[in-house]
Amino acid sequence: MTRRTLLRTLGTGAATALAAGCGVPAAYVAPSDRSRSDLSATDKRLTWANWPLYIDTDDEDESRRPTLDAFEERTGIQVTYTEEINDNDEFFGKVSPSLMNHQETGRDLMVISDWMCARFVRLGWVQEMDRSRQPNVTKYLDPQLRSPAFDRGRRHTVPWQSGITGIAYNRRKVGREIRHVSDLWADDLKGRVTLLSGLDEAFALLMQGNGVDITRWTADDFHTMCEQVEKLVRTDQIRRFTGNDYIKDLSSGDVLACQAYSGDVIQLQADDPDIEFVVPEEGAELWSESLMIPNLARHKANAETLVDYYYEPSVAAELAAWVNYVCPVPAAQDILASAKDEETAALAEDPLIFPDTAMRKRLAIARDITSKERTDFAKRWNAIAGL
Repeated sequence: MTRRTLLRTLGTGAATALAAGCGVPAAYVAPSDRSRSDLSATDKRLTWANWPLYIDTDDEDESRRPTLDAFEERTGIQVTYTEEINDNDEFFGKVSPSLMNHQETGRDLMVISDWMCARFVRLGWVQEMDRSRQPNVTKYLDPQLRSPAFDRGRRHTVPWQSGITGIAYNRRKVGREIRHVSDLWADDLKGRVTLLSGLDEAFALLMQGNGVDITRWTADDFHTMCEQVEKLVRTDQIRRFTGNDYIKDLSSGDVLACQAYSGDVIQLQADDPDIEFVVPEEGAELWSESLMIPNLARHKANAETLVDYYYEPSVAAELAAWVNYVCPVPAAQDILASAKDEETAALAEDPLIFPDTAMRKRLAIARDITSKERTDFAKRWNAIAGL
């Protein structure tokens, strides 16, 4: 199983209208209006919204979450953990009325994709974290994730887990290695290739295939990429655009190669060792889904304590062994390597959980699509992807 679901593309729903300010008052919240009296000292609890299947669970009792249970026992802080985030846009639509109207959301902590985090940060909807309460974050956060363009210094966000958007393929059926994005356009793969449907999930890797530096891509880079994909659609090279259902297509053999997420492929490989994940020679996108504290949260200090707890290397290692995404705490690698269980110890050598130096050189964090760019870009991409 995987927690990833089909992501709706921005630019098509009511949430987008709200974000773009179409006929509604300005939504920006000034720093002075983001906080409220913190009850953490006397009220030992917090509410945390996360995605499904994104935290460790007990093998015999799925209602138990070992790392979270240990946090509650250690600190006395009771955590109401809700698996309510199935889609970035859907969640935006759920909490935006409260945030734009200076009201509490009822949540102290939430995890959403960094491209959506960028929107929250720009709108001033999340609070700056107090790093004096987070020595583990300060010490152990992966240097490659420390300062994305949308949140320099990670003052408002802390990565929960990371991943890589690259290429998955069945090496036995393809009969050769795939090493470049352009390899997807080979004649013998015609009609057996899929791309991700979401604009924010798809564009970076395709630009990298053109040699673009995705940390500073331009509108011209975007439109060049769109022209190429349009042609590939017309010639039936691309079978279709998918959400998480590429997993089924690849497993069944209907698709031989596809755009894919690293964490999903680790799970697929357990059932089919012929499936491989590739970071192309031109590079791949390193992304994160991050923890944020929304405005007016009443248990901010408790939330900051929880975030720091998950940056203890031993805790991060326990979580990484279960979720199998890129661990944002490199120091957890040594913890896993020393595990008595051989399968657990082997995870320390998996570059899709702990990228090695060679792989890291090919990974980059894409600059996000700005609010000014989004409407036109989403309109063009949606037309191509059939959304």
